[in-house]
Amino acid sequence: MLFNETTFWFFFSIIAIAIIIIDLYLTDHSRSKSGIKKSLIWSSIWIATALLFCVFIYFYLENGHIKAVEFLTGYLIEYSLSVDNLFVFLMIFTVMGVPNDAQPHILKWGILSAIIFRIIFILLGVGLINLFHPIIYFFGALLIYAAFKMIRNKEDKIDYENNWIIRFMKKHFNIYTHFDRQKFFFKKDGQVFATSLFLTLLLIESSDIIFAVDSIPAIISITKDPFIIITSNIFAILGLRSLYFALSGLVDLFHYLKYGVGLILFFVGIKMLISEVFIIPTPISLGVIIILLAGSIILSLIFKKKESSV
Repeated sequence: MLFNETTFWFFFSIIAIAIIIIDLYLTDHSRSKSGIKKSLIWSSIWIATALLFCVFIYFYLENGHIKAVEFLTGYLIEYSLSVDNLFVFLMIFTVMGVPNDAQPHILKWGILSAIIFRIIFILLGVGLINLFHPIIYFFGALLIYAAFKMIRNKEDKIDYENNWIIRFMKKHFNIYTHFDRQKFFFKKDGQVFATSLFLTLLLIESSDIIFAVDSIPAIISITKDPFIIITSNIFAILGLRSLYFALSGLVDLFHYLKYGVGLILFFVGIKMLISEVFIIPTPISLGVIIILLAGSIILSLIFKKKESSV
């Protein structure tokens, strides 16, 4: 028996709300930094949930065999980009000197707002293409530029002193520069202070918006179905907090991941630019993305083993 898309929207909403409540409010890492083993277990659970949803799409949604491949391809693209974004989060926490017990609080609000921003960006992106189809070439060029930028930059740096967000906040608000309380704002002597926790959240949000500018066109190159785009995006974001705590302890194992992600962006950028001349089938796109991701991870592990043996 096949279900319509409205029914799938309902099931997806229930699943997404359940993941948000469990991952952001009920698990132990909502109060303190979780261990690598526990974080990997929870991350595996959320990945398995996304894959199970993909299986249901395949069997119970009209044209499910096509939609499921699109969902899986989009999910892999968004998840790989999200993982790369987590490394930026780690860098921001390090530069800002955020203690471990304050990181879950920032990530919670960062992920919730990221979900809202992604939905807005997706609707705008699909709407723009439907309104003015040639903009797809701009999106393709944007992805290729992002790919070269990601591959060429050996190491991202967070310039705290010259960051425009930090300068704006310091100019217009009273700033409390310590982390002795888990609050974004507090009142003292009749004055309202913004804390370093809030400054860190702003940096996290700004980096996520920049990544969304790359990731949304990337998945639009695979499908223009808002249901597939939104669900694969949200599934990729949900549970990222658990993954962050796992990756923060395993960051050295993924040295080449950003190059794999960069090549994925390059591939989907080319796919968009040639879409009017030649359409690359989604199963082939899925295969290319899996090979690039697996290859970057394998190379990272080989590199790490050679480095550790020296």
